[in-house]
Amino acid sequence: MVTRSEYIKIFSIRFLGYFLILAALAGIFWTVYPIAEAEVSYRVDKIMGRQFQLQEDVTKKVQLVPSNKFLPPLVGITPVNRSFSIVIPKINANSPVIANVDAGSQDVYDEALKRGVAHAAGTAYPGAVGNVFLFAHSSGNFWDVARYNAVFYLIENLAIGDEIDIFFNGKRYLYTVFDKKIVEADDTQYLNSQSDFPLLTLQTCWPPGTALKRLLVLARLVSF
Repeated sequence: MVTRSEYIKIFSIRFLGYFLILAALAGIFWTVYPIAEAEVSYRVDKIMGRQFQLQEDVTKKVQLVPSNKFLPPLVGITPVNRSFSIVIPKINANSPVIANVDAGSQDVYDEALKRGVAHAAGTAYPGAVGNVFLFAHSSGNFWDVARYNAVFYLIENLAIGDEIDIFFNGKRYLYTVFDKKIVEADDTQYLNSQSDFPLLTLQTCWPPGTALKRLLVLARLVSF
């Protein structure tokens, strides 16, 4: 016969086990949710045929097309600001850019990444010859993923020729993708690399939700 104290002990152990399981599931959900939400939204938009473009481009396109012509579902994007921000129409990304962030100081860039995309200190600014290096989501712990800006989770879907718009000091700078790379987490050559043309480098952690490697998207300036 089980005594009262033994019953309480068994119950406590089971309760603790259930609590730990629920806590683990909640942690996984907290980590995976922003990634899953971004990916599902992207897939639904593709199925529905939605195309995202800057609002100014949508307005021009609508004005140029006769009213009896069919246009795919166009969704306009208005940049969050024109002082320093990034818009990537293909993945419906729209975020402020925090300028001059020390990429070597985790406390500094952690705080910046909670507010937007970080511009690495010492790299070029939009329009100038050199490498404009922008990064988002950089967490050494998988449980911290949801704390950081998810705007670059989908840049793996970018292909050669895709558009990236940077707004800086009131001007629009249009870049197009020409390469993608997956590199080791400690490979800093692309951060420190020099360029003899206006280059834009986007960096995020890879695979999404981890800090194992880095995914880089390289783009060149085509108009401003």
